[in-house]
Amino acid sequence: MNKLKLIIKREFIAKVRNKTFIIMTLLSPILMIGMIALVAFLTKSSMEKKSTIAYVDESGFFSKNDLKGSNTIHFEDLTEIGLEKAKVIVNQSTQEGLLFIPKEDSINAVAKNVHFFSKDSPGMVTISELESIIEKKLRNEKMLQLNIDLHKLEKSKVNVDINLSNFNGEESSKLINGIKIGLGMGAGYMIMMFIIIYGAMVMRSVIEEKTSRIIEVIISSVKPFQLMLGKIIGTAAAGLTQFFIWGILLFIGLIVSSFVFGVNLSGNIASSKIPAEQMEVLAQGEGQHIISEILNLPLLSMSILFVLYFLCGYLLYSSIYAAIGAAVDNETDTQQFMLPVMMPLMIGVYVGFATVINDPHGTVATIFSMIPFTSPIVMLMRIPFGVPWWQILISLLLLFGTFLAVVWLASKIYRVGILMYGKKVNYKEIYKWLKY
Repeated sequence: MNKLKLIIKREFIAKVRNKTFIIMTLLSPILMIGMIALVAFLTKSSMEKKSTIAYVDESGFFSKNDLKGSNTIHFEDLTEIGLEKAKVIVNQSTQEGLLFIPKEDSINAVAKNVHFFSKDSPGMVTISELESIIEKKLRNEKMLQLNIDLHKLEKSKVNVDINLSNFNGEESSKLINGIKIGLGMGAGYMIMMFIIIYGAMVMRSVIEEKTSRIIEVIISSVKPFQLMLGKIIGTAAAGLTQFFIWGILLFIGLIVSSFVFGVNLSGNIASSKIPAEQMEVLAQGEGQHIISEILNLPLLSMSILFVLYFLCGYLLYSSIYAAIGAAVDNETDTQQFMLPVMMPLMIGVYVGFATVINDPHGTVATIFSMIPFTSPIVMLMRIPFGVPWWQILISLLLLFGTFLAVVWLASKIYRVGILMYGKKVNYKEIYKWLKY
């Protein structure tokens, strides 16, 4: 046990004293916020970009009022000069393209024969907006032909905004559902990234010690299983230290937000509810309202479960990474073994994005949140929507039990492979090691 403690201490100190580890621990939150802000800025810039589109309308259905443009499109009428001349002019100009609306016998024929000419492939948003404008106008023309009163039809429209609440009387909103989706997706994706990053750290550490032959000296003093477990736990401790520092920075950020936006953080954040009067004030600004909705989520329990699933998921996958590191002589040889390790993580992310968003309590989402190799990702995506504690408990027990089984199998590979040099290892060879 004392030897295991020494190995854990050695691995932990080696990781946390690394300059890269220190820099990334402090800069990662800033880089993450900066990246989100950059994506938001670029998205906003692209949405605000105004395209100039020329058009030739031979149908006679469209007036300048109908094609007066929008926030993203400015129209220029070239109907008088004809299609062929308009093509030449637009091709030599900076305009995005030329919209051609032909003259046909029926409105349906016009709708099927509209063309858009451009030098480069047009954006899907632009085409979608053009289709919407043309479709609306042609639909109105068809209704006039059918003697339908457009004024009465417009007055008959009713906007429905469904209010969300559970059977306990607690109200929700579409905004809070969007926040839950964002937090769930973010947590699941982060878990996948952390498992890959910290698991790869364990694998590289094993390969470095093996190629430098230091491992031969270490193995003379400790058992291979102790060495593998020490590396895994030491790296996990470094990862938890990083999370702890990020948690402190997040807490400081919440306190600053409480002073800036007037949100009351007294008491347990996990169960605190913002008064109705304060909600009205916060709702006046979109940013303040979003922050208030986030603070009403069970942040404390979500943070604890994030750490638990990271720890269990990391222990499961890092034991496999350690076995791979022991089986090969260099990092290039690991590629043949990485696909089976990465596949469950990729499936977990795919199931989360494809299923949890639409049906967080459905059969597919529930099953994959129980399967140990995908549960760290899928369950974290489900948790913001509310998951029964018995499901979380079963999921964690299965995950931990699978870790014990996998670490036992990985240790059998590790103890043979750690002193194996100069031989290309394949799956058949690893299967033999498991039978020793």
